[in-house]
Amino acid sequence: MAFAQTISNEEVTALEAIQYDGQIVVVDTPQALTDACTHLAQQTIVGFDTETRPSFTSGVTNKVSLLQLYGGGRCYLIRLNRVQMSKQLIAILHNPKILKIGAAVKNDIVGLTKLRHFTAGGFIDLQELVEQYGITDKSLRKISGIVLGKKVSKAQRLSNWEAKTLTPQQQIYAATDAWVCVEIYNTLLGA
Repeated sequence: MAFAQTISNEEVTALEAIQYDGQIVVVDTPQALTDACTHLAQQTIVGFDTETRPSFTSGVTNKVSLLQLYGGGRCYLIRLNRVQMSKQLIAILHNPKILKIGAAVKNDIVGLTKLRHFTAGGFIDLQELVEQYGITDKSLRKISGIVLGKKVSKAQRLSNWEAKTLTPQQQIYAATDAWVCVEIYNTLLGA
């Protein structure tokens, strides 16, 4: 299957929106993190993304507040502003046998290692993978448009990821970003 090299913003806007509609688990306690890691450690492919509370001050960068991991029919929204990165979670991020699929993963990994040092293993960056298919657009929104023919909403990107409670819209947005990475990966490999 051949893919277009690029897609315009207008073409993306005209596409049908895609969003995750499966189980979302908000992880904000140590026990919930243990449960999530037990499930995720059994997966071979996991969708991966992070969110950081935006800073509107020049030179100020906030810490990663949310880690999204999708696998086995569930998306875990791990609130890193509420729970610490456990040894179990680090083991998943380090394990080369569990493929973690994301977009621009290098920046996400740098942000996570500022919270707790670890050596990343098994990460696949869609931005690099799509080059093998002749795709030159690198944003997740455009990659989704080219590969899946559907757009990913970015409406919640600048919302407060450290809010006391994540809104349903934030949860769906965050889960979609991790889940769609697996959808894109599987479509590319099946092409």
